[in-house]
Amino acid sequence: VERDPLYRAYHDEEWGRPSRDERHLFEMLVLEGAQAGLSWSTILRKREGYRRAFAGFDAASVAGFDEADVARLLGDAGIVRNRLKVESAIANARAVLALREAGEGLVDLLWSFVGGAPLDARRVNLGVLPAETVESRAMSRELKRRGFRFVGPTICYAFMQATGMVNDHLVDCHRH
Repeated sequence: VERDPLYRAYHDEEWGRPSRDERHLFEMLVLEGAQAGLSWSTILRKREGYRRAFAGFDAASVAGFDEADVARLLGDAGIVRNRLKVESAIANARAVLALREAGEGLVDLLWSFVGGAPLDARRVNLGVLPAETVESRAMSRELKRRGFRFVGPTICYAFMQATGMVNDHLVDCHRH
């Protein structure tokens, strides 16, 4: 993180800060899914491309994407051009809309897995960071049940860390 200004800024200004903004949470779900099998720095470098390609992560707009949009996205070097990941972003937008139509919200659903407040893990070294937790497994199961894709337990835990649902800054980190 220290050697990469973009990564350092992400760590210092965003990662681990609690977010209850639906658009930001949708963005992070898409980006964490896109990161599967890749480095986070790759996704950070493509983040603006994702924002442009996916209508600023407006779920209603993305939910309306069709096969022509998928083809357009697969030709866009500004994002990860993987059909399954592109189609999952669209499916996830549609799942967000389905939540709204059912009178539920993405924010409340996601935060329900941590009881509405950030969990403070109080980690002392990187060797104790888990890849998944009971909460991320529960989140994954429920999101999949509701039609979300690319939301396995490891992706959900990374999402929870990124959006401040769990504080995994090490206790000696200036951001803890």
